[in-house]
Amino acid sequence: MYACRNAYRRFYREEGFARGALRLRSGRRYTGDMLERLQKILSARGICSRRKAEEYIVQGLVTVNGVVAKLGSKADPAVDRVEVAGSVVQDRKEMLYYVMNKPVGVETTNVERSPRNEGKHAILPVPSVRDLLPSHLKGKIFPVGRLDKDSSGLLLFTNDGVLAYRLTHPKFDHEKEYDVLLDRSISPSICKKIGGGFEMDGHQTKPLTITKVAPNRVRIVLTEGKNRQIRRMCQHCGYTVKELRRIRIMTLKDDHLASGSVRALMEAEKVALLRSVGL
Repeated sequence: MYACRNAYRRFYREEGFARGALRLRSGRRYTGDMLERLQKILSARGICSRRKAEEYIVQGLVTVNGVVAKLGSKADPAVDRVEVAGSVVQDRKEMLYYVMNKPVGVETTNVERSPRNEGKHAILPVPSVRDLLPSHLKGKIFPVGRLDKDSSGLLLFTNDGVLAYRLTHPKFDHEKEYDVLLDRSISPSICKKIGGGFEMDGHQTKPLTITKVAPNRVRIVLTEGKNRQIRRMCQHCGYTVKELRRIRIMTLKDDHLASGSVRALMEAEKVALLRSVGL
């Protein structure tokens, strides 16, 4: 059916037939209405946001069937060859979604690093999350956001640029939940103080949700992710974080994933996560 429909589309566009002149096997008229703005195509395929797509188009990085596109250009994603900086745009169904339970002591970087030589000795690099990925996924998926080396827990990997943007940009207020073990018991007044936010790096952090689950353990829900934010807030109040573990990314949870393990998201998890960020 799809091959037939695509043939009709090509025929319609190459021969210049009037709208409504052709019909699909189903009897429905083919009107050429499948044409979409390039910004929408790039966003829907997980390449970038629509605003970023406009920048790519203005910079001459987007082509349609080998022709440099202009703002306002449209294409049929099922027929036309749309490329960004030489890479063919794929449909979202070809996007990959994986989750890792990052262990403590592993850095969140996707850069492949080699040992460096110092005299007669080779200094091995700090292990990275890339090292934990199966070989067939290295270079194909990337970590969304980061967890510092001393923290553990859920880390999402994908090649879906729009999802990554939605989850990491603070304007979208998307939740990430952490289980935090402190060096001593924490009082309700300190919890309230932490929940109100702090000035950090010259900016006021957003209020957050903090729930005391044990004398020296709390659950914190962030909608932004400044560098070492939880550790710095707790330190500001005179506490030291002994353990910090991410336990939820929006709708995504997995209490049984072994430390250092990676798995693909199930279809229901993928749908729920995409829906939660408006995709």
